[in-house]
Amino acid sequence: MVDAAAAGGIALIELGMVLTPGPNMVYLTSRAIGQGRRAGLVSLAGTGVGFLCYLLMAVAGLSVVFGAVPAAFTVLKLAGAAYLVYLAWGMIRPGGRGLFSPRELDPVSDRRLFGMGLLTNLLNPKIAVMYAALLPQFVSPESGPVWLQLLQLGAVQIVIAVAVNGMIVLGAAKIAGFLFARPRVMLAQRWAAGTLLAGFAVKTALGKGPAPA
Repeated sequence: MVDAAAAGGIALIELGMVLTPGPNMVYLTSRAIGQGRRAGLVSLAGTGVGFLCYLLMAVAGLSVVFGAVPAAFTVLKLAGAAYLVYLAWGMIRPGGRGLFSPRELDPVSDRRLFGMGLLTNLLNPKIAVMYAALLPQFVSPESGPVWLQLLQLGAVQIVIAVAVNGMIVLGAAKIAGFLFARPRVMLAQRWAAGTLLAGFAVKTALGKGPAPA
């Protein structure tokens, strides 16, 4: 079973990532603002299933791959660190995108909402990096089987992601109006999230490899 420090680390990383603009956040807020809260929540359900798909793939294959080809983890670790730096720069650079810059979307059925939420998540490189390069770094040889630890860490990530996204979807229209009326608050949010992700990028690059399966 994972310890509190590992679970807390994943929770903090996911909190920083879920508050960073990306395909999931842009799609969910756009859908909630353009088609209503229910549409946003149906889309979020699809996104949640996407997280489960990634978690199952991670449990099924990552520990085996990393055990057989140790260099694969190094490559993924550095890729994860580089992507976090990229996300952080996207937040703090002049003209960087904030959380609530939604696109106009045409209304669609619940089935399509769910499917689009699922597909958006499955094609989200930020989530791929989370499961392939970040989760394994919190696995400890003293804490039990790799697959069980990955399940537990993934569960923490999914709970944080769905809960935060759900709250944002429910308050998307009001939050968007509040931030657009207060550019300094929006700028502060961007810098806080960007700085947090940059710190995690350093931790990722310097972290040790995962425990063997």
